Amino acid sequence: MSLFTQRNSILPGFGLTLGYTLVYLSVIVLLPLAALVLKASDLGLSGLWHIAAEPRIFAALRTSFSLALAAAAINVVFGAIVAWVLTRYDFPGRRLLDAAVDLPFALPTAVAGIALAAIYAPNGWIGGLIAPLGWKIAYTPLGIIIALVFIGLPFIVRTAQPVIVELQQDVEEASASLGASRLQTLRLVILPALTPALLTGFALAFARGVGEYGSVIFIAGNLPFVSEIAPLLIVVKLEEFNYAGATAIAVWMLAISFFILLTINLVQAWSRRRFGNV
Repeated sequence: MSLFTQRNSILPGFGLTLGYTLVYLSVIVLLPLAALVLKASDLGLSGLWHIAAEPRIFAALRTSFSLALAAAAINVVFGAIVAWVLTRYDFPGRRLLDAAVDLPFALPTAVAGIALAAIYAPNGWIGGLIAPLGWKIAYTPLGIIIALVFIGLPFIVRTAQPVIVELQQDVEEASASLGASRLQTLRLVILPALTPALLTGFALAFARGVGEYGSVIFIAGNLPFVSEIAPLLIVVKLEEFNYAGATAIAVWMLAISFFILLTINLVQAWSRRRFGNV
C-alpha cells in the first residue's frame, strides 16, 4: 500500500506538483530561515541567551509579543462582530464598508502610522479631546495596540465571513424554537462553528502584528523599556553594523513566534475535532 494518498484533482501529476511545492517552499521560506539560523549559530546558545537577556532587548521582545497578542484578542471580538454585521444584514453602504475592511492591506504601513499618529497625538482629532483628561494614546503602548488592531482586523473579518455565510439561519431558529436564549444560541451554536476560523484569524493577526514596523514606529514613540518594539531594535542593530545582534533578535522572534503559532494550531485542531460535528 502506498505511503502517499491522493484525491482526484484537476491538476495532474502528484509527483510533479509535490516536487514544485517542496521546491517553492524551500526557496521562499525554508532557505531564508535556515540562513538566519545558520548565521545566528556563530554566536552559540550562550551568545543568543546573553543578547536576549539584555534588559532593553528583553523589554522590546516583551512589548512586541504581548501587545500583538492583546491586539489580536481585541480583533477576535470586534472582528467577529464586524463580519457578522457585514454578512447577515443588508443596509445602505454595506458594500462600501465591506471594501473598507481591506484598506489596511492596500495602504502602505508608513502612511497608516503617520495617519494614526496625527489622529491620536495630543494635538490630534481624538488625542486632543482626551488630553485635558490627562490621558495619552500616541507614543504609548496603547498607541501600538491601536496600530496593530488596525492592520490585523481584516484577517479576522475575512476568515470569519465564509463560515458565517455557510452557517444556516435554520439552526439558529431551531435553537430558539427549543427554548434557547440568544446567549445560549451564541454560546452553544454560533461560537463552536466560528471557533476554528477565529483561531485562524487570530494566528494571522498575531503573526502580522509581531513583525509590524511601519505603522507602529510613528505612533509608538519608541521609548526604550516603554514603547520600543523588537523590529525597531533589529533596524538599529543593522544601522550599527551589528549584524550578529540583529540576527540574534530575529532568531528569538522566530523561535517565540513558532512556539506560539504551533500552540494556536494545536488548539485549532482540537477545536475542529471537538466542534466539527456541532
